[in-house]
Amino acid sequence: MAVRPQLCEACSIKDLTFCSSLHGAEHDQLRQLLTHVQFDSHSTIFHEAEEADYVFNVTSGSVKLYKLLGDGRRQITGFLFAGDFLGLALNANYSYTAEAVEPVTACRFPRQKLEKLFDQFPHLEKRMLGMAVDELAAAQDQMLLLGRKTAKEKVASFLLMLARRQEHRGEKTDMINVPMSRSDIADYLGLTIETVSRTLTQLRKESTISLKDNRHIEAVGLDMLEDLAEGL
Repeated sequence: MAVRPQLCEACSIKDLTFCSSLHGAEHDQLRQLLTHVQFDSHSTIFHEAEEADYVFNVTSGSVKLYKLLGDGRRQITGFLFAGDFLGLALNANYSYTAEAVEPVTACRFPRQKLEKLFDQFPHLEKRMLGMAVDELAAAQDQMLLLGRKTAKEKVASFLLMLARRQEHRGEKTDMINVPMSRSDIADYLGLTIETVSRTLTQLRKESTISLKDNRHIEAVGLDMLEDLAEGL
């Protein structure tokens, strides 16, 4: 991990971050708590069961969250992108491991100091609670993915999720950026790597997508992905 200086005014996704609810002197006070940090690809941001001393707001790159099962298998529980909050914990320890999928930058906040600031700025706490609700909704969506959908529906839902996240960040959705590996996708969807690759090939043959390379997939139409995700 590297620490790097950066002015908050230069943040390209400041409207998506949880501190966007602050203004003027409020923002200046929050800025005194934060440290801008940078993580290389595949580096660990924090480990499951570590003390949850910090929370993070991702400003660029992507992060995977995972838990290790008792038999050593890995279950990826989510992916986070620019604007997402990372490290929320119900108790004193992180409930999952966070790892950079690609180079990641983030704003890091000491958890205890941030919680004290909530007393002064309740709208900041409200903003964080809203982000926690979004995280819960994403977890519920994944439960549906794992439990009730076919392989094709799962892969279509995953690509649709990536496209919608790009749209949320103000990016175009005709070319879907897929920074994670096929192994990561498989561990997230509860499939094998072979099934993920075979399903992507099937979608390509059906002219639903075009595989540009391992990291970029062109969607012929998001409406087609939506229909597939819903089993239509």
